[in-house]
Amino acid sequence: MCGRYASSRKPEDLAGLFDVAAWDPTEALAQNWNIGPTDPVYAVLDRVPKGESAKVRQLRALRWGLVPSWAKTPASGVKMINARAETLHEKPAFRRPFAARRCLIPADGYYEWFTPDIPPGTPKSRVKKQPFFITPADGSVMAMAGLYEFWRDRDIPAEDPAAWWTTCTIVTVAAEPALAAIHDRMPLALPRDRWDDWLDPALSDPEEARALLAPPRAGLMEARPVGPAVGNIRNNGPELTRELTPALEPDGLF
Repeated sequence: MCGRYASSRKPEDLAGLFDVAAWDPTEALAQNWNIGPTDPVYAVLDRVPKGESAKVRQLRALRWGLVPSWAKTPASGVKMINARAETLHEKPAFRRPFAARRCLIPADGYYEWFTPDIPPGTPKSRVKKQPFFITPADGSVMAMAGLYEFWRDRDIPAEDPAAWWTTCTIVTVAAEPALAAIHDRMPLALPRDRWDDWLDPALSDPEEARALLAPPRAGLMEARPVGPAVGNIRNNGPELTRELTPALEPDGLF
C-alpha cells in the first residue's frame, strides 16, 4: 500500500534524470512532501504524439487514482491509487493500461504507518501508530512503476480539454523483509536498467511486461521514523521527512 509520498524535485531536474524530451512548463507542480490520493503528480511516459511516428519521452502532470476508461464516473479513482503487481494482467481496470500505458512516477520516498502489537480489547483510539518515511538509501530518485489511463467526461463536449482526465496508479509488490515489519506491501521501485523497457509502448506482450515486475534487490531502501504531522494532509514541507528521535521502533526492523 502506498497512500502518501513526497516529490520535491523540480521538473527540469526530473527531465534530466529521466532523459525527458518534452514537458510543458504550464503543467509545473509545486514541491509536495505530503502527496495524497487525487492530487496532481508527475509521471514520466513514452508516447507517440498525434500525427507523428516516433515515441517521445514526456513529463506529465496526472491525477493520482486511476479511473478506468469504461467508468461511468471518476469516483472510483480514489480507490485505485495502488495496483498489485501480481494481478495487473487480469484485473479489468488495469489489464489494458498494463499492456500499453505504463509510466514511472518519481518520488523522494513514501510514508507508511507502523502499528505496534496491542493487548486484546484495546480501543483503536488508544493505539499510537508510528509513521515512517521510506526512501532510497543513496538519496537517488525513486522511480515507482505506474500505469496511466484516459477517461472521458461525457457531460462535456469532446473538444473541451476539461472533458479528458489522465489518471495514474502506483504498482505495489510484497515488501522486502526489512520493511515488512512496517507494512506488507511497498511500491515497486524500478532500477534504471528497466526504465526504457517499462516505458516502451511497443512492449505489449503481457508475459514480457510481467518479467519487468520483479522487485529490485533488497537493501536499497531505508526507513526512518518521522513525526505525526504527516498524518494531516494539510501539513506540507521538508520537515515531514526528517528523522524523529527518539522513536518507536518495530522489533527486528533496525
